[in-house]
Amino acid sequence: MIKIRETQINDMKNVQSLWLDGDVMRYVGFPEGLRESDDQMMNWLTEIEKSRPAVNHYSIYNGEKYCGETFYRIHASTGRAALDIKLFAEVRGKGIAKTALQFAIQEAFKNGAVSAYVTPDPENSKAIALYEHMEMTRKEMPSDLFDRNYPDALFYEIRRICL
Repeated sequence: MIKIRETQINDMKNVQSLWLDGDVMRYVGFPEGLRESDDQMMNWLTEIEKSRPAVNHYSIYNGEKYCGETFYRIHASTGRAALDIKLFAEVRGKGIAKTALQFAIQEAFKNGAVSAYVTPDPENSKAIALYEHMEMTRKEMPSDLFDRNYPDALFYEIRRICL
């Protein structure tokens, strides 16, 4: 059973190990993994906790097994929520990413986002297939999001439906 919960202090070693995995981190610019000290991890979590609910980070478990993370950050000026998801290789392809990303999108919308978006690397074909399967629409990169460090990044968005 998939469990998604707000990341807490007892999840820090799991998140730290996820970020150390070069396979997990290669499409976000860290092909050797990202090394963060315990103090850096605690400072990061403190910033997340102070920023909730405009920003939130979730730990994903399948039963008791840690699988990865999902995240959103709502930009106050636009109402768009940046999304992220990372999973260990051994749990990919099992529907966990879709479930977790849908959860993060719902939470972002519940907390005021008008849309949610991802900016995948064009070589990350599996992520792109997931976003298209979730009916996210590919659009031109908004000028306020263009990043010279990632000039080829794509932009996929899903808008909140108001009934």
